[in-house]
Order: sequence, then structure tokens, then C-alpha cells
Amino acid sequence: MKQLLRVLTWRNMLVLSVAVNFSLILRILNGDGGNSRDRPAYVSTWPVVSTTGTGSSSLSSRSCNYSEIEEDDDIIINLKLGDPTVYERYWQEMGEVTTVVIHGWQSLSYFSDNNNNLCWFLEPELGKEIVRVHKLVGNAETQDHFIVVGTGSTQLYQAALYALSPHDDSGPINVVSAAPYYCSYPLITDCLKSGLYRWGGDAKAYKEEDPYIELVTSPNNPDGLLRHAVVNRNEGILIHDLAYYWPQYTPITTKANHDVMLFTVSKSTGHAGMRIGWALVKDRETARKMTEYIELNTIGVSKDSQLRAAKVLKVVSDSCGNEMAKSFFEHSYDAMSERWKLLKQAAENTKRFTVPYFTSQRCNFLGKVFESQPAFAYLKCEEGIVDCERFLRENKKILTKSGKYFGDEESYVRISMLDRDTNFNIFLHRISSSYNANVQVHVGCDDDLGRN
Repeated sequence: MKQLLRVLTWRNMLVLSVAVNFSLILRILNGDGGNSRDRPAYVSTWPVVSTTGTGSSSLSSRSCNYSEIEEDDDIIINLKLGDPTVYERYWQEMGEVTTVVIHGWQSLSYFSDNNNNLCWFLEPELGKEIVRVHKLVGNAETQDHFIVVGTGSTQLYQAALYALSPHDDSGPINVVSAAPYYCSYPLITDCLKSGLYRWGGDAKAYKEEDPYIELVTSPNNPDGLLRHAVVNRNEGILIHDLAYYWPQYTPITTKANHDVMLFTVSKSTGHAGMRIGWALVKDRETARKMTEYIELNTIGVSKDSQLRAAKVLKVVSDSCGNEMAKSFFEHSYDAMSERWKLLKQAAENTKRFTVPYFTSQRCNFLGKVFESQPAFAYLKCEEGIVDCERFLRENKKILTKSGKYFGDEESYVRISMLDRDTNFNIFLHRISSSYNANVQVHVGCDDDLGRN
């Protein structure tokens, strides 16, 4: 009898162990971490990718699908940065099509095999794919332009300042941009205390007669508006930051053709961690000086990152020629369109916040008429709320970027539209409900990753 009880006890414990573990697995798969809340929110799903027997991938025609999820009141939602993780789901679904194998014997030399191109560290494959994607989308002219690759467009911005500033005894040239301007422009411009250039403030208030450099960000960060030069004097030198001039954010109405144009994979494809940007430069001497700055600063740009960026851009361009499925830009447009629709609805329901108004234009690439749907929402608090950033932080547990960092009023905040679905959905729920945090949220430094 004792032996029988021992056997039964052993078997019973085994069955109980299997049952408990199976239950835990089901809870994990269902996303129940033990702190569930009965709060509705929304979650978007990128289209499903099916892989064929030949190894190629195709996207289904299913667009964003929204269903209810649960919220955790204790979560602090950080939407002050421009981290483009909204694209994460798409590239996960794409599987292995962007995989790059880099052997140990590759990338040994500082130099790239680009036939002594002016930018001697530019990988030829990346240069080819940059030209191809701009030609397909029609957002920038590449003919009669030199390509300079950089470690993100921040380095390229610094390289452009170095190249365009007078290298004589005339003193530092003023660098200006119309407010609200990208909040890191003043910091980047003055961080080295250069004798070549200095931050000159809001372009709309600039009255000096000396030469100047004007930064034109279009679409603008933070408010998403299309921009043109403001000062408009003969002494002016222009740098066009076109990081967001892609069809998921704004209608492509014309092919940009400026002296210096900056782009980055961070916002075009979502690969911020690659740290790859590029400049299209008309003047050969300017391109040479920008290359010289990058050579002095980092002795070139990572070949491995360039090869990855080239592969990603190739996949993006290939998707534009696939008649059986939507392109990357079409799927990205759908995701941004749905998010902006929900944000406008939430703002309309609460009346406590207002969002910018954009005029509709026809996009030459997508062939449709739509309003801009920027990577950031520049919200304004109403109902007598003076400090919008503080209100959202203390009452909604939402971290944003105050308008004061963009040369604007504190009643404005910049909110990233590029975060993961979960955070974005909790944000929507909190601003459209009577949710109030019961504890204060303390934040540290105001670092910004909103550009590149």
C-alpha cells in the first residue's frame, strides 16, 4: 500500500507541475502579467508577411487592425523622444529579407571601393540605393549632386556648418532657424564653442546685416509644417533638413533641389540604430569640406552600417515595384494615417488639447490627396493650462517635450507619433479619459533624439 501511495503521489505531483506550467505559459502568451486593468485601448497590427518557397516575402493586403488591450496605470509613457520603434513590427514581419552577412575579412580597410569618389568612405552599394530610392519616391534631385555619408544627419549638420562657415578672421557666422525650431539645433551648434559659427536664434527675429546660415527643416520638427527660408537675404546660406520629407509623413509634391539637403534612415525606414545619414550637395568644394570634417571627426563612417542601410533601402525600393502587395511607404502611410485619425478624435472628444491643422495636397508618389501626418504631434493645452509638459507629466504620467525648448510657449508640447503600439495606445486612452496619476513623475535631463 505504501509503495502504491508513493507512485500515486509522484504521478499526481507530475500532473500538477505540468498543469501549473501550462497555465503560466498561457498567461504569458495572453499578456497577463498579473496587473491587469479593465481599461480599453487600441493596438495596430502591421500586415502579415508570408514567405514563399523561393525565400521571397509578400505582404498581405490587410491594413491596420485595431482591437482592445489592457492598460497598466503604473506605466510612465515616454513620448518625448523620436525613437522610431513604430516600424519594428513591419521589419519583424519581413523576416530575413534584410539580413546581411558580413564576413570577418570584410571592412578591414578605411577606404571604400568607390573609384576614388569625392566621399572616399562611401560604400558604392549605399550610394546606388540612395539614388534609386530618391528617384522612385521623387522627393529629391540626385543628379548633379555629390553624396556625402555621415554618422546620422547630426554629424552631417555639423559637417555642413564646418564647410559653409568662412574660415577667416571675420568671426563666427550666425546660424538661425525659424521658431519653433528643432530643439537640438542650438545645443549642437554651440556644443564645441566653435570660432567658425554660433547659434543666432529665431530666423524670424534675425535683423543683423552680416552673413548667416539658415536651417530650413521641412517638414518641420516639431510642428510638421512645410517650411521655406525666412530671412531671404543675399548674404544667406541655406541648409535644408529633409529628414521627414517622405510619403508616410507628408505628400510628395515636388522634387527638392537645394544646395545642401540632409536625409537619414532613422526616419525614412526607422533604422535609427544604424546611425546612417546622407547629404546631397551641389557644390563640389562644399562636399569636399564636409568629407574633410567627417574624416577629422571619425575617420569615415562604419562600413557595416552602410552595408545594412544599403540592403534596407534596396528592400524598400523593391517593394515599390511589387504590384502584388503594398510598398513599405504605403504600409507606413496607413500606420501614420490611422494614428493621426485616432489622435484627432481623442483631442476632439476631450477639448483639452488641440492639434495642428494641415492642408490636403496630392502626393505624386502615392497618387492620393491627404493631409500631412507628421512624425510628431505639436499639441497645445487649452482650458487655462499654462505648462502643458508639467500637466501631462504630473496628471497623466506622460513625458513630452515642452515648447520652450523649441523657442515657443510652454502651452505647447511635442509628442512622438513613432513609439510602439502599446505606449501610443495608453497615451491615447489617458488624454481622452479622466485618468489622473496619483503620484508625481520626476524627470532628469532633457536629452532629445527627435531628429536622426
